Amino acid sequence: MHASLRAIAMSLAIIATKGRMDMSYEKKLLQMKQMMKKAPAKVEKPVIEKPSAPSYSKAWEQVGLTRIDNDFGTVFKYEKTYEKAYEHGHYALGAIDDALVQWEAAAFSHPYAATTDETLVFFDTETTGLKGAGTYIFLLGFLTLRPYDVLLTQYVLADPAHEAALLFESKLWQRDTTIVSYNGKSFDWPQLQTRWTLNQHVLPPLKIPRHIDLLHSSRRLWKNDLVRMKLKQVEEEKLGFVRHHDIPGHLAPIIYMDAIKSGEPSALMKVLQHNEWDLLSLVTLYVHSTSMLMEAASASATAYTNVGKWYADLNEHERSYDILSRVTTTYETFETIQTYYYLGLQQKKRGDVEGAIASFVRSGASDDIRIALKSHEEAAKLYEHAKKNTDEALHMTNAALQKLAQDRMLPLRARQAFYERLQKRRTRLLKKNQ
Repeated sequence: MHASLRAIAMSLAIIATKGRMDMSYEKKLLQMKQMMKKAPAKVEKPVIEKPSAPSYSKAWEQVGLTRIDNDFGTVFKYEKTYEKAYEHGHYALGAIDDALVQWEAAAFSHPYAATTDETLVFFDTETTGLKGAGTYIFLLGFLTLRPYDVLLTQYVLADPAHEAALLFESKLWQRDTTIVSYNGKSFDWPQLQTRWTLNQHVLPPLKIPRHIDLLHSSRRLWKNDLVRMKLKQVEEEKLGFVRHHDIPGHLAPIIYMDAIKSGEPSALMKVLQHNEWDLLSLVTLYVHSTSMLMEAASASATAYTNVGKWYADLNEHERSYDILSRVTTTYETFETIQTYYYLGLQQKKRGDVEGAIASFVRSGASDDIRIALKSHEEAAKLYEHAKKNTDEALHMTNAALQKLAQDRMLPLRARQAFYERLQKRRTRLLKKNQ
């Protein structure tokens, strides 16, 4: 009996002791949590090992490059000022001011519109390759509009070890700008973002600017009018500028790599000239594109039809209608067959049934089989639903099916889609005519 009592007493003592230990353990945990709140861990800044200036710095300075040393290394800069009267091809650089005033006064909207209040910076790069983490930007080119002149600024990578210095010196982390480029949205800017991300541990965050890509406008304006959309072709055929003694763009990376290996910069200066011409052409291309969008430049019926189509896509239907109408009355009939299809769409939207049918009948003679078939379809719709004339609707549908049967150019999938739509319409119209 006494042994049992002792055993119980010992068990109670053990439980009590354990309880005290558990309470003590919990108390210590709480104390540790409080200490962690009061003393957050210090985040140490990354140690920046500034690379030494290249041994060829003096040689590069002797050809007109300015050496700049910042916290991240060395970068070389080339600057040049242009008077607004300077002519590049058909246009003086100062014409950009008139273009901006035109956009400010415009009664319609457009994604390429800019104002005189914006800081417009024309932007182009040269890189050591087309893609991949090992591709460096070795030249950052900027052309900045100022009240009385235009400033060219080019930053050259001293060598890959100095990449952070180049990016930091560009001031893109602090500029509030509107960037204008040629294929910059798809190539130059993504490349810049990639390089910035790889250096984000030392660089301030990159600002994301408004971006106007003139390659997109060139494709819009000169689809079916220019065979190639390379800037060089646009310069020669639309801007009146021909490059003499220019280096081919694909040689630029080779020339740069040779310059940092040999230290000899003379060939590298030709790359800067190539980049400079690119930038100057961006200014005149923006001016020329604006002039076309304002209908102030001379252009082909195809180009102005493209302008009208673009405004339609932007829901600027009145402007689209005005431009397309003007094309059909200004140019020869053989030049405007396709224009009538797009004009017909605008007339249909305005409720001009007779005008739309007349336009679709004309564009139905187009050599472009897609335009011809869509024109017949649109005319058939209007005859059936607006005019309640199923005979004419059936006639247009049968004519489209006949064109489709004679054509051998359409891809199989497109051919099948047209055939199914037209047959469905034909079956319905035959039933209505019974």
